[in-house]
Amino acid sequence: METVKLEGDTYNTAPRRLSFLERTLPSLVFYLDVISIVVRASRKAKRNRYDTSEWCNSSIEVLRALERVGVRLEVTGMNFFKKLDVPCVFIGNHMSTFETFVLPTIIGPFRETTFVVKQNLVDYPVFKYVMRSRNPVTVGRAKPRDDLKAVLEGGTEKLHAGTSIVIFPQTTRTPAFDPGQFNTIGVKLAKKAGAPVVPIALKTDAWGTGTYLKDYGRIAPSRKAHIAFGEPLRIKDRGAEEHQKIIEFIIGKLAEWNKETTAKK
Repeated sequence: METVKLEGDTYNTAPRRLSFLERTLPSLVFYLDVISIVVRASRKAKRNRYDTSEWCNSSIEVLRALERVGVRLEVTGMNFFKKLDVPCVFIGNHMSTFETFVLPTIIGPFRETTFVVKQNLVDYPVFKYVMRSRNPVTVGRAKPRDDLKAVLEGGTEKLHAGTSIVIFPQTTRTPAFDPGQFNTIGVKLAKKAGAPVVPIALKTDAWGTGTYLKDYGRIAPSRKAHIAFGEPLRIKDRGAEEHQKIIEFIIGKLAEWNKETTAKK
């Protein structure tokens, strides 16, 4: 299967007309699509037939399902990572399930990539086969020292083998970015592996957080989604300066997007 690529430096959802059901019940329509996508992907992964190309195409199916119910996405700065000739560490804030499902179709067609994920994701019913097929770096979140060791050792091994790493160094997903909860584990990995860092700023609260099932919240098409990639950084010294630059990039982009939202009201 040929991998679908988002070409160029930017991407914007094309306008489309929604059906009555898509306008009135976006969450229902979207999750029915997602269940079908995940089940099909899981069946392939269980039979060892789910490679990077399949992963990227499942990801773009999820993006199209979001766009089908009116969610708009803007992506900028893709050339920052496309032009790199070495694996990198993508470091960004973590707002929702959106980025876990959509980033693969943005990054994956251009460079082999995996994620740092919580252990429970590779044990999640049905979805676990997809996650395991991507050979992620897993952390438990119960013992920070063990998690640091797992990321530094597992991440470095993958980077040296040619696989880029996506990491969200926050204690939890949240719509509000708190720099105090944004740790330095990604910068430490990049320093150890000698890899560049590509910052990612994310505004993805169009996919809400659920009350009972955190990953499956309300879909809010009125909230435009944004993903911005920043200029690659090389880690010097202990990485404090680069860590601060990542934080400033995220804060700046979120302020810019929030200002746009306010101006349109």
